[in-house]
Amino acid sequence: MAAASSRWTPAAGLLLLLLLLVPFAAIPSRAATPAASSTAIFQLQGNVYPTGHYYVTMNIGNPAKPYFLDVDTGSDLTWLQCDAPCRSCNKVPHPLYRPTANSLVPCANALCTALHSGHGSNNKCPSPKQCDYQIKYTDSASSQGVLINDNFSLPMRSSNIRPGLTFGCGYDQQVGKNGAVQAATDGMLGLGRGSVSLVSQLKQQGITKNVLGHCLSTNGGGFLFFGDDIVPTSRVTWVPMAKISGNYYSPGSGTLYFDRRSLGVKPMEVVFDSGSTYTYFTAQPYQAVVSALKSGLSKSLKQVSDPSLPLCWKGPKAFKSVFDVKKEFKSLFLSFASAKNAVMEIPPENYLIVTVNP
Repeated sequence: MAAASSRWTPAAGLLLLLLLLVPFAAIPSRAATPAASSTAIFQLQGNVYPTGHYYVTMNIGNPAKPYFLDVDTGSDLTWLQCDAPCRSCNKVPHPLYRPTANSLVPCANALCTALHSGHGSNNKCPSPKQCDYQIKYTDSASSQGVLINDNFSLPMRSSNIRPGLTFGCGYDQQVGKNGAVQAATDGMLGLGRGSVSLVSQLKQQGITKNVLGHCLSTNGGGFLFFGDDIVPTSRVTWVPMAKISGNYYSPGSGTLYFDRRSLGVKPMEVVFDSGSTYTYFTAQPYQAVVSALKSGLSKSLKQVSDPSLPLCWKGPKAFKSVFDVKKEFKSLFLSFASAKNAVMEIPPENYLIVTVNP
């Protein structure tokens, strides 16, 4: 049996951080619910490695049917691959969503106006009876379709509710060749800060407060919630979100430290994006982290090549988990200027993975 190796996941590129918005230890109890506010709680599936994404099951329609949606705090629009009919759709886990004629959102709708203004399309629709959309992502994937409104079955802490929410019915997806790629999910769950985001719609309808959080387990999975009922009163640091280009969640400028020591790099803009699998730095902070990381390692770890990631170390015996090497690696820290003494720690188990590659 080949010895397992410890791998480091960051790579050079744009600054996108996959981190917890609010840290929690375990999925909460659904016991007593305060009458003043509510929280919707969803089980998360997936992991950073080897799946590379997290998703939830959303029950949509009447009668409600299940769909797997990628959790993406870096975009606003929720959409499903849709039989409208579909021009270009991938193979998905569930039958394509089928809209009804009376579910179309008209062009004059405020959410249509907001979505178009956010994408610079000057709010022009081919027909006033429907709101067409086209969204593109940084990995060149895209979805084109129309906005519709349907019921979402939301698991609140005390009971289920079925509000009508606006989302995209995507009939033209550009991900690989038409129908040739088996997709792991049926669509996207947009949780950004824009008004078309599901979190914003729930806030507008008075269902939940404009609070979003998730907890990711080291074993994969976790939970996602909308609302503020389960936010603990301790062990949480609140940092104001800065206004930057786009509807991203950003605490603004952050200074990077390794093992609580300054790396001597300039403060950088930080973005929280659950749709990005890894943490990305620009070239200068990336190289500074790599140098600091290598300088503190013991001689018992040997650097080896790996087919998928840039840095890999092999120990004298196989690693069963990242906790086997915690003593060999130090934590990264991000200190935010927007809140006094607000520091986010990224421990080794959050930036290391164990691979079976020899």
